Amino acid sequence: MKKIITYGTYDLLHEGHINLLRRAKALGDYLIVGVTNDSFDRERGKLNVRNNVLERVEAVRATGFVDQVIIEDYVGQKIDDILKYDVDIFAIGSDWEGKFDYLKEYCEVKYLPRTEGVSSTMLRAESETVVRMGVVGCGRIARRLVAESSKVDAVRIEALYDIDVTHAEALASDEAKIVSSFEELVESVDAVYIATPHLDHYPQAKYALERGRHVLCETPMVLSGSEAEELFAIAQAHGVVLLEANKTAYCPAFNHLITLIKSGLIGDVVGIDASESKLWGEENLRRELDPARAGGSLYEMGSYPLLPIMRLLGTEYENVNLYSRLNGDGVDVYTRGIMRFRSAVASFQLGLGVKTEGNLVISGTKGYAYVPSPWWKTDYFELKYEDQNQNKKYFYSWDEPGLRYELQEFVSCIVNGRGYSPRLTPRESIAMAHVMEQFTERKNVFEL
Repeated sequence: MKKIITYGTYDLLHEGHINLLRRAKALGDYLIVGVTNDSFDRERGKLNVRNNVLERVEAVRATGFVDQVIIEDYVGQKIDDILKYDVDIFAIGSDWEGKFDYLKEYCEVKYLPRTEGVSSTMLRAESETVVRMGVVGCGRIARRLVAESSKVDAVRIEALYDIDVTHAEALASDEAKIVSSFEELVESVDAVYIATPHLDHYPQAKYALERGRHVLCETPMVLSGSEAEELFAIAQAHGVVLLEANKTAYCPAFNHLITLIKSGLIGDVVGIDASESKLWGEENLRRELDPARAGGSLYEMGSYPLLPIMRLLGTEYENVNLYSRLNGDGVDVYTRGIMRFRSAVASFQLGLGVKTEGNLVISGTKGYAYVPSPWWKTDYFELKYEDQNQNKKYFYSWDEPGLRYELQEFVSCIVNGRGYSPRLTPRESIAMAHVMEQFTERKNVFEL
């Protein structure tokens, strides 16, 4: 049996893709197609991919020419796959002429004629939907997101608003104009990025959603479970996207970690321990420690360690105990949380002025995952076992400050008509807000 292998992104599957697959299949008996995964595409700068990897895999299978689909995860995988699957012919489009001659050492290489006049890039350009975005709250985080927007296709920052106009002026450009009110900003754009203090998130998100605007809201989105439920219900009723801007949730390496663990590589998860802290002087933490602006370690950072807990153990926790050290203003400078699930337990530590290791450990019945500090900017992790020969290390790139990942996911949801992201679901955001609310009401909260 003669085996053929080919690779591609297969975004917006079109006639050119189908013709190439037909020609590749005609070269032999068994066609293997490698579809590049989302993180590999991001590493190559392809933040304009419209379809996620699962959608692209299903589209390739639906052509009827493919016998086996595999995922391309890393540079150099082609050689590994050719040897692994005992491939006879590597086939690729003629636009790559000569680029894969190095594979001739392992199999025959065929460059197939491509279909002229059609490509995914052309289709994206022809059907380009530009999301006009407004930014409310032009402080430190917003400045980073505006800079990151240049890395993501199909988004354009057009309007800026801040109660301190000097902050908006620092971001203004020929395209991004300063407006005089939040209401004016909402009326002038398709989507709103909310980067104001925590207590402003709910009323601003509600106002924008009720007027049919998509909303990307900084984390924590809200501090009340009922408010989170209401906002997602409004978004659904108006057919718009509401996404919590938790950068780790959309990080390629973090999502690969979650996928590997859910596939059972460390067995059943029975424990999760996550920490995050900032050891700055109080003069640098004035907003974060301001009780009038919902300051404190849990409100400020809690959604990050809650993310892997909710993603891996679910949202149906049985109880949460919170242990906090408060300063003179009643703001928690340190909080430790213990969460009990039906068959697992999770803990997290948060500090503003208290230092912790800042790592993530996920314990399983077969092994454990270790992500070093700062784990919320995941670019490296290990899976470790009793037999150290089975240990595996995974390396990725992290594009600082990482906001391009959440922005790309937000725009992708809008363009592709997906109401929410599977990387941070409404159910998970709501569950996180319930933990915040429990702390606000001082339920099962023990002062140190």
